[in-house]
Amino acid sequence: MQKWYVVQVVSGQEKKVKKTLEDNLDSQGMRDLVVEVLVPTENVAEVKQGQQKISEKKLWPGYILVKMNLTDDAWMYVKNTNGVLDFLGGGKPAALQQKEVDAILSDLEEKKQAVVQKHNIVVGEKVKITDGVFVNFIGTVTEVFHDKGRLSVMVSIFGRETRVDDLEFWQVEIAPAESEVS
Repeated sequence: MQKWYVVQVVSGQEKKVKKTLEDNLDSQGMRDLVVEVLVPTENVAEVKQGQQKISEKKLWPGYILVKMNLTDDAWMYVKNTNGVLDFLGGGKPAALQQKEVDAILSDLEEKKQAVVQKHNIVVGEKVKITDGVFVNFIGTVTEVFHDKGRLSVMVSIFGRETRVDDLEFWQVEIAPAESEVS
């Protein structure tokens, strides 16, 4: 019976391991035992040098999902693939429960159709400016332009509210909560 298993791989080699497993199925006679290999990813949008770039981000770095019939031969095939460290569960791999698989696959389907913003800064959020003339000032975000990678922040200078426009996302960080500031 085919079930989904979590396989730990060398971080950064998830796609390489997936390709190796899929490419050698026929030559190793595993086509009927190893059905599907999945690297969970999502699309992330980020603005660099004024251009919006969409890149693929791994949701679980160092892990892949394998749908397989866990026989001794299939276990050895996956375990002995370059880049594979071990099955989750070690010597006795534990299959994911069907409700877990359904939730994971549903989540991945949603993420495949959407693009997530790398910077989740929202209007009203407190940020600390980390670069430019107003470095170390803490202010409130008044506008966010995800398509341009820029935002506006209202800061207090000598008791007067001043708007700082055209800051890039990398020029700010989320400000610590009041209780965290000493």
